[in-house]
Amino acid sequence: MSTDRLTGELAIEASDLVKTYPGDVRALDGVSFAVEAGTVFGLLGPNGAGKSTTVKILTTLSRPDSGQARVAGIDVLRQPDRVRQSIGCVAQKSGVDPQATGRENLTLQGQLYGLGGRELKRRVAELLDRFGLAEAADRQARTYSGGMQRKLDVAMGFVHRPRALFLDEPTTGLDPEARADMWEEISRLAGEEGLTILLTTHYLEEADRLARRLAIVDHGTIVVEGTPEELKARFEREVVVKNAKLKVAWSSVLYVMPENRRAALVEPLYAVSYSLEVPSDDGNTAVSRRKTVGFSLSDPNAPSVDLTPPVRAPQLEKTRKEASGKRS
Repeated sequence: MSTDRLTGELAIEASDLVKTYPGDVRALDGVSFAVEAGTVFGLLGPNGAGKSTTVKILTTLSRPDSGQARVAGIDVLRQPDRVRQSIGCVAQKSGVDPQATGRENLTLQGQLYGLGGRELKRRVAELLDRFGLAEAADRQARTYSGGMQRKLDVAMGFVHRPRALFLDEPTTGLDPEARADMWEEISRLAGEEGLTILLTTHYLEEADRLARRLAIVDHGTIVVEGTPEELKARFEREVVVKNAKLKVAWSSVLYVMPENRRAALVEPLYAVSYSLEVPSDDGNTAVSRRKTVGFSLSDPNAPSVDLTPPVRAPQLEKTRKEASGKRS
């Protein structure tokens, strides 16, 4: 991205961000992207990819070695105080005081942003109700479930009505039900409030569900960017051979740990799940057992695979959808 795009018209803009740490660790290596106002943008990648470092720079908690960034039209490096007043940030680690009640946590957060009096009381009551915490408002936060604490975290980040909200892996560690509740609330914040949200995650399904656009980050660089539909279309395959249909769907992201890597494998793998539909003589559909294979983004052609003998699968579509939504 060229620096002339940093015009303030977009809600969040990053241009050629570079960040290194001692030991010649290059956390960011020229990260560039832009987020339209009122949308959810997802940064997807494994731990250590550079997602959190990007968020720290955009929220003024760290300075890049080089590059530029704007949030809400404000230069992050030149006017960090103004940026802080315009954003909310929910970090990976909870900022909730476990000894304080939910109401007290929200009240203190509002006071830090200069709110007070009746306005703050109304805002706290509004958020407690909105996030389903009203009944537990006067209980110590240490008695909350993980999902309730995470909701309180997001409410605290939203108390001062920011123009942009940064959510750094907001659903990590939550059970499926709590995760689904959080997804619903994030969607509501973007849809009803018109809030710009930058979401980091390593869950493909989460990015697919919430983000209008997303970028896959790895080793400090943006590997690919687009809408979820565009990225899935890039990796979908459908071929017909002898009346058999091979369906391959982009399923999830696999990262092979260094100690498990073969000598020649130096890039992360992206998983695809596939099934082979074969019409039988009686008109029923048989399908091979599902498999997952990996490929590198630098080699967009999915590798060849060995198909197992077909087996009966009367609920093929349901199985396909469920399998595609799980991490391998």
